Order: sequence, then structure tokens, then C-alpha cells
Amino acid sequence: MRKYETMFILNIGLTKEQLPEKVERFTGAITNNGGQIDKLAEWGKRRLAYEANKQREGYYFLVNFTGEPAAAKELERQFRISEDVVRYVVFRLDE
Repeated sequence: MRKYETMFILNIGLTKEQLPEKVERFTGAITNNGGQIDKLAEWGKRRLAYEANKQREGYYFLVNFTGEPAAAKELERQFRISEDVVRYVVFRLDE
């Protein structure tokens, strides 16, 4: 099992009720593939450094997790197909 970290930015147009559903969808992609969530931090609404998808703000989330490479690949696939994700990054932490 490897340690990973991901940060993703969700669309500012989402309601407060939709945010937990979206986060659960992405964390579920990790746990359903044998991964484990180590830390989940909601950074809240912040201004982006530059415009992305015609948006200037977004909801930031940081997730540290442990899992197999298949879990990270599935998470990236979920990020790519979701229209609510403005930007994301997934990377492996060194031992």
C-alpha cells in the first residue's frame, strides 16, 4: 500500500447540501478500491490564482489516503468525468 495526497477544487455553483455528496463520491472511489482515508480537510471557499473554466472561486479539499495504485487511478477517472471538479491533482508521497 502506498500513501497518496490529492487536492481538488469543486465548482462554486454547488450548494452546501451538494458538497458532502460530491466529497463522499470521491472518497468512496478510494475506499471501494481497497484504500483508506487518512485525513480529509475542507479548506472552504477560496479565490483561484487564475481563472479556470470561467470561474474565479472554488471549494478546496485536501485528502491524504493509503491505497493501491488502482485506487488512485479510479479517483483520477472520477475527477475527469465529473463536471463539478474545476481542478485536481493526485500524487504519491515518498516513504
